[in-house]
Amino acid sequence: MHGLSAGFGMRLRALLRKEFRQLLRDPGNLAIGIVLPIVLILLFGYGLSLDVRNAPIAVVLEDAAPQAREAVSGLLRSPYFSAALLPSMREAEELMRARRVDAIVRLRGDFSARQAAGQGAAQLILHGADANRARIVAGYVQGALAQPALRRAERSAAAEAAPGRVVVEQRLWFNSANTSTWYLVPGLIVLIMTLVGAFLTALVMAREWERGTLEALFVTPVRPSEILLGKVIPYFCVGMVGLALCLLAARFLFAVPMVGSLALIVLVSMLYLLVALGLGLVISAATRSQFLASQFALVLSFMPALMLSGFLFDLRSVPAPIRLVGHLLPATYYIELLKTLLLSGNNWPLIAHHGAVLAAYAVLLLALARRATRKSLD
Repeated sequence: MHGLSAGFGMRLRALLRKEFRQLLRDPGNLAIGIVLPIVLILLFGYGLSLDVRNAPIAVVLEDAAPQAREAVSGLLRSPYFSAALLPSMREAEELMRARRVDAIVRLRGDFSARQAAGQGAAQLILHGADANRARIVAGYVQGALAQPALRRAERSAAAEAAPGRVVVEQRLWFNSANTSTWYLVPGLIVLIMTLVGAFLTALVMAREWERGTLEALFVTPVRPSEILLGKVIPYFCVGMVGLALCLLAARFLFAVPMVGSLALIVLVSMLYLLVALGLGLVISAATRSQFLASQFALVLSFMPALMLSGFLFDLRSVPAPIRLVGHLLPATYYIELLKTLLLSGNNWPLIAHHGAVLAAYAVLLLALARRATRKSLD
């Protein structure tokens, strides 16, 4: 047993030395793995802004008077909202923390009395993880709350003299800077991990299939599991360097808070990187061609992570079939984990569920890669 483990260690060290030397000799690989992440996070972080639509909100009516219900009637009838009437702030705050609503509109128990005195006020609490969406929701809410007063103003033909005007008191949760950069940075980290893990690995491995390097390894005493580890570890290290650069840029360039545990951020990133590496190895073994590997990696990893993970579009705003596809992607779970850990904190039920999904994907894809990288020739 000791001889077997010693032989395994010697073979793995030899493979790792070969892979790291090959990696360092190819500046293109290092550029994709280290330089491109910096370029992407600077480009997207400083230059990209997003529009969103379709806003689920909670309406808390602590005043049962007809005037209060009339004040929120514009919210309940508006096509821009999916409004839920709730009796207490506790329930609304639970929905906000679970990211099931984008905003809470609260009318306190003395709303009707204050409105009669010309001092009616509604409290608006916004989920600030997506600052751009929060700004749009705030504008929609203000417009909807103004509708009853405007209707009365039309009847009285004097907007300034119309009674019952509502003043919105606004607060922003999870994004005190009110900037979309805080929302974009977690998605950028997902793209970079996907780029290094799946895209780069698929290209490099496919090139080795084309050149016959792997076939040469098959005639040596090296085992398939050792070949797999020798390929995974160097690019895993490159991916972790990219992650470190992204986190440093997020913290010191864009002032993104890290409310949750840094150890958990690193742990879930490691899980997703293993998923991406497994996918890249499977693609390269299935195609054995750099051209085909690049096309499949683009279609199966990078583009879905960009378009269908919730990075560019809120999945609640897309048709149900597209939303279902989005929820089949590992990137969707990773981006939700990062947004929660960076902006909201340690939401343990979400961390446990999404982390388990990523771990299952990692085991499945690495097992498929192990099967595909078997010690045999066609």
